[in-house]
Amino acid sequence: MAAALHPKLLAGLRAGFAGEIIAPGDGEYDEARTVFNAMIDRHPQVIAQCANPADVRAAIAFGREQGLEIAVRAGGHAVSGASVNDGLVVDLRRMNSVVVDPEAGTARVAGGAVMSDLDRAAQPYGLGTTGGRDSSTGVAGLTLGGGSGWLERKFGLACDNLLRVELVTADGEQLTADEDRHPELFWALHGGGGNFGVATELTFELHAVPQVTVAMLLWPPEAAPAVLRHYVDFIATAPDEVGGGFVYLTGPPEEFCPPELVGRLAAAVLLTHTGPEPEARAVFGPMLGYGHTGGMVAELPYADFQCMLDDPPGERNYWSAEYLDGFPDPAVELFCARSADLITPSPSMQAVFPMGGAVSRKVSDHPVPWRAAPWAVHPYGCWTEPADDARGRQWARDNCADLKPWSIGAVYLNFIGDEGEERVAAGLGTGNARRLAAVKSAYDPENVFHLNHNIIPA
Repeated sequence: MAAALHPKLLAGLRAGFAGEIIAPGDGEYDEARTVFNAMIDRHPQVIAQCANPADVRAAIAFGREQGLEIAVRAGGHAVSGASVNDGLVVDLRRMNSVVVDPEAGTARVAGGAVMSDLDRAAQPYGLGTTGGRDSSTGVAGLTLGGGSGWLERKFGLACDNLLRVELVTADGEQLTADEDRHPELFWALHGGGGNFGVATELTFELHAVPQVTVAMLLWPPEAAPAVLRHYVDFIATAPDEVGGGFVYLTGPPEEFCPPELVGRLAAAVLLTHTGPEPEARAVFGPMLGYGHTGGMVAELPYADFQCMLDDPPGERNYWSAEYLDGFPDPAVELFCARSADLITPSPSMQAVFPMGGAVSRKVSDHPVPWRAAPWAVHPYGCWTEPADDARGRQWARDNCADLKPWSIGAVYLNFIGDEGEERVAAGLGTGNARRLAAVKSAYDPENVFHLNHNIIPA
């Protein structure tokens, strides 16, 4: 249990604080300290649930005055548990407003909003932008780390659609970063993560997404190598409107899933299209005609689709990733063979996501070196029993090790946990190291914000 702060100190922090200050012993403490990954069990000395930027400044100042390590929380999805610690948590979840300007095609998103907040606010106008693959993912953390999602082949990464960031620095200064104001900081916020301050508001460009068409096609696991090879060939000529992925998963208890696959390992192809169903079906034809044993095709609002595949909270998690320069037959065989170690039944997934499209065409020097890869492999381990922890971790690591011969080296840091300094460098791009360190030195010279994929100040 964390050491208690003196009541007078907490009273001083509460004075003038618009949000709520939670300490050990308070009734809501355990709920407030819980994050997405149930393997994380930390006990903050104080949780500052901020209601506005002034609260954020006050919380940071308090943490620094008391010598407390500072974590920043929005969605709380980081598999490493970076958004909670044993010191001070700057909790932004009360700051979750989204203001959409349909005429300008933009959205102002408060720093504690999750993807469903943004998606639901934009959907009535037929608008949307690239977001995470789980609607409870925090918008800020996703975007500052680069931001991969279902719409990326059409509209680029989440950070490619970032127009402006309001940021509170370690010194309590409120800054606006965009292409004209603090441009070097704005550059670093496209992939550099939460290293430079607390993002209290982000402004995005939105795109016309009145609906999406989704197909989920299922096969027995023994068909997977042939299906994956066919899918690789299909994506090679697919238009940017098509996204999705190939996934090993536990067959869901749904009408479209054959009874023999329910609760058992299944191979699946998820197809997404940013257009109406007739147009999508014409494009999906090569996959729809490949003999799936179960499946469905539906046209639905993007915001509804975004929450269809949400993973349940309270599970134990371990993830990793490799970004590949190709997916030849030997890689397919290794990838499919590793599915034998997938924990089932469980929410675990062994996924392959196609990149390319607008992601690879975007001309940018932002610190997202993984955008050049055509394929991303993402072993997403998720289970219930602590006895499976070692097995789940090893399965994810073995997935990545198998595919190292085809890896480009760079990796999306939001898809991994604490895997060491070399992996952080690979996620940021070795050529960006000096530039990022200089930005860090300018805005957080004492490395106050270090509970992340950390950049050391120059």
